[in-house]
Amino acid sequence: MGIILTILIGALIGYLASVFMKSKHGFWMSCLIGIIGSVIGSAIFNALNIGSASLVWAIIEGVVGSCILIAVVRAIMGKKF
Repeated sequence: MGIILTILIGALIGYLASVFMKSKHGFWMSCLIGIIGSVIGSAIFNALNIGSASLVWAIIEGVVGSCILIAVVRAIMGKKF
């Protein structure tokens, strides 16, 4: 059950980030972006001592991290991602 929930929340986070960054991905790529972005966002917010233990805050961290991930990939690839 935990892995299924992780994939679904990752998909939600990846979808929200792709909407904010005007990027188009499939379901699995959104899941991957959301999960990796959540790790990035959590690391950044923990390093800054900002955060909470709520699900809403975890989604915010994930979306911020996913947007950063999309921006970095765009900068490296030099095309719309």
